Amino acid sequence: MKPARLRVLAKADLEDLGQYYAEVGGNALGQRAVDDALSALATLERQPGIGSTRWARDGERPPLRAWRLDRFPALWMYFEHDDHLDVVRLLGERQDIGSILTADEP
Repeated sequence: MKPARLRVLAKADLEDLGQYYAEVGGNALGQRAVDDALSALATLERQPGIGSTRWARDGERPPLRAWRLDRFPALWMYFEHDDHLDVVRLLGERQDIGSILTADEP
């Protein structure tokens, strides 16, 4: 098992996800979205290599991986390291993921 370490933006994305669904469907829906995101994260901690490398750039080591939530259209974006997962973002599937990730680069 590899513990997930969420970057500041990933933590903010998780809060935003819950707030968005709470606003559109009530507090219970917002909590279900957060619970689904945390469940997906727990799956990654147990099986970190299952995420897709679709968003990885050529030669990127380790490759950027993505894993979809079960019930909500969002993806955890992360790097797998020897001892942990570096969780970069939690992004909606309809967002311009490529542009967001490029803008996030230092």
